[in-house]
Amino acid sequence: MEQNEVFLLGIEKYRVHEVAKDFGLPTKTITEILTKYAETPKNHMQALTDQELSLIFEYLTQHNPVSSIQVIFADTYKEEPAKEPATKKPEPAGKAAAPAQGQQVRQSVPAQSAQSSQGGRQQPQQQNAASKPAAQQPVSRVPQRKIVDTRKGGDVNLAKYDERLEDLGGERGARMQRQQRSGKEKIRTNNQRRGGMTFSNKRKQDEAERMRRLQLEIAKKAPVKVMIPDEISVGELASRMKKTGAEVVKCLMKNGVMASLSQMIDFDTAAIIAEEMGCKVEKEVVVTIEERLIDDHEDKAEDLVPRAPVVVVMGHVDHGKTSLLDTIRHTSVAAGEAGGITQHIGAYQVQVNGKPITFLDTPGHEAFTSMRARGAMITDIAILVVAADDGIMPQTVESINHAKAAGIPIIVAINKIDRENANPDRVLQQLTEYGLVPEDWGGDTICCRISAKQKIGIENLLEMVTLTAEMAELKANPNRSAKGTVIEARLDKGRGPVATLLVQNGTLKQGDIIIAGTAVGRVRTMMDYKGARLTQAGPSVPVEIAGLSEAPSAGSPFFAVADERMARELVEQRKAEEKAKAAAPVQKVSLENLFDQIQAGERKELALIVKADVQGSVEAVKASLEKLSNDEVTVRVIHGGVGAINESDVMLAASSGAIIVGFNVRPDAAARDGAVRQNVDMRMYRVIYDCIDEIEAAMKGMLAPKYREVVLGHAEVRQTYKVSSVGTVAGCYVQDGKIVRSCSVRVVRDGIVIHEGSLASLKRFKDDAREVAENYECGLTVEKFNDIKEGDIIEAFTMEEIPR
Repeated sequence: MEQNEVFLLGIEKYRVHEVAKDFGLPTKTITEILTKYAETPKNHMQALTDQELSLIFEYLTQHNPVSSIQVIFADTYKEEPAKEPATKKPEPAGKAAAPAQGQQVRQSVPAQSAQSSQGGRQQPQQQNAASKPAAQQPVSRVPQRKIVDTRKGGDVNLAKYDERLEDLGGERGARMQRQQRSGKEKIRTNNQRRGGMTFSNKRKQDEAERMRRLQLEIAKKAPVKVMIPDEISVGELASRMKKTGAEVVKCLMKNGVMASLSQMIDFDTAAIIAEEMGCKVEKEVVVTIEERLIDDHEDKAEDLVPRAPVVVVMGHVDHGKTSLLDTIRHTSVAAGEAGGITQHIGAYQVQVNGKPITFLDTPGHEAFTSMRARGAMITDIAILVVAADDGIMPQTVESINHAKAAGIPIIVAINKIDRENANPDRVLQQLTEYGLVPEDWGGDTICCRISAKQKIGIENLLEMVTLTAEMAELKANPNRSAKGTVIEARLDKGRGPVATLLVQNGTLKQGDIIIAGTAVGRVRTMMDYKGARLTQAGPSVPVEIAGLSEAPSAGSPFFAVADERMARELVEQRKAEEKAKAAAPVQKVSLENLFDQIQAGERKELALIVKADVQGSVEAVKASLEKLSNDEVTVRVIHGGVGAINESDVMLAASSGAIIVGFNVRPDAAARDGAVRQNVDMRMYRVIYDCIDEIEAAMKGMLAPKYREVVLGHAEVRQTYKVSSVGTVAGCYVQDGKIVRSCSVRVVRDGIVIHEGSLASLKRFKDDAREVAENYECGLTVEKFNDIKEGDIIEAFTMEEIPR
């Protein structure tokens, strides 16, 4: 009995209407399947892709299942007179494998095929063929042999192939058959080719390709895996999930989130939506250039070794900070300085009983604060120098508060005990007022009595520093890339940008590529504080290096890196970020957003800086404000002082996230500029209860300011005149802004507000003036106030209503 042969012939275009015709279905049905699972075809003549054909076959197979793989091969192949091969449209996957006798090709879905193979129903031609003698032999449900001929003529014994299909299981085998007939078959009969033949290389490749497609079909059943970063736009999420934007927006709305396609949503929201839409969610970790370049892994305990402590010396002007360092270093630095102020920030290392100690020589707490404002926690111990004859002074108090805010231990060095009017016990008494209780009095603050000039008590002081360092168990890992902080930087005429660095971890070697802020370069030369050349420097060692592209800012962290190209790329990125940051306002704590921060859990402590006209007011305000603390937020006054608000107060507020509260005092020009630049909130009050009520209202979220103060300008009183009918007339020079006739004014003397009222008159020469601009002179009088003196500052301001 001759067998029919199936030819797998490629067809260039398989159109929508052809697929519908081959399946015996309306074109509309095929269009609806494509619309639901792919894209709506433009018309019935559109040629379909392999993927679209696969989707159609998959859908029809799922909705027309067969009972087993044998049903597909249920027809018996019978001999017939040899005729010319009939060329038909390609058969879709999922229908009967062999054509009916008499060259009739049955076009049916698998369910129809199953029906035709059951109940003994046959086509008319099949009945005619059955009347022949050859057809009267017993019928087998599964053909013994089929020969598949490709256009290149490779014959295949399909007994082996059928066996493999059966092993794959009913459903999987059926899928493979569908792939085999995915619209690319042509059928013809050929009586010449028969007998088993082996697979050619081409056939092996075809089979491998079919297996790969079968695996892809199975993979389609698995849920889509979506990588979601910390933030993602709705449109991007839809794209990653292979969904339409409308579907995702609809799902968001169901979950109570109103968002457009361009709007950003956080990871948690995106994950909920993705899971609801049947996707598998994974967190996308975005690795930045900085993370790839800078090695910031945690050191193992066994890699750490003890390091030298880093000590900063602080205190009031002329209390002996530099003399103390001079005595410790046995060098003469103080003699070359002007006005008792340290001109050069340096770092020095000394040996005490064979153990090194690193000293930072700073011009007071300002540099220390600026480093802290940049997040550089570089010092381990603070030595507070207090003169035994002067006692605690305003800058001493500031130094105490700065050290406390940094959270570092304080060792008090009571200097100048050799002087006749020295009173160390009074200093100890004063220290207790600022929370520093000496050890002799049962506290935990170490106090050493010294004389820097006479070299008394220096060794004891250094031993106390060593002891405090040992208690802190300071350690670092020298066997890694160096990192640390820039102490100072300058531009040298001969050497270019020169920076003093403090290595905090790892070892810095000559030739290393380093990045510090927006500066990058290679360490060309490296010297210690004595000027001696070094090839490497370990933890807690201060060095001066040359080779950077520019002078970095003091307090910037530096890192030794391996890739110079990537380091330069990171520097460009940082410069762009700085430019963008300069254009955008910095969001700091203020009374307006305080309640929101408390509610969001971002703020557990409200830090305040209090400045007043007298010390009694400072203490009263401090006590009253700290009583406002509750379970959610603690109110803490980190610094209190007498006098005008200065730049140091603004720097401390910026680095500590504090609000400045002023009573009967005003900020100086530098403080005003600094507050605007660093977005520090300054509040000025004349009545203590106004302050308490406003801060308490801010903490409860009930603060509703209706007006704000707008400073118009400042004028300096150069001369005063007594006029009997008018009172005191002040001849003034406008320093900045302008003075307007209808404005309110304050009279400020040495930073203290002595009067607040309205302007009575404003004249330019003998004529009344509506306003007088900057750099012009004017005469003015203040309503109901005649105690104006030369040197006073007239501050003009208005109250502006805040739009709700």
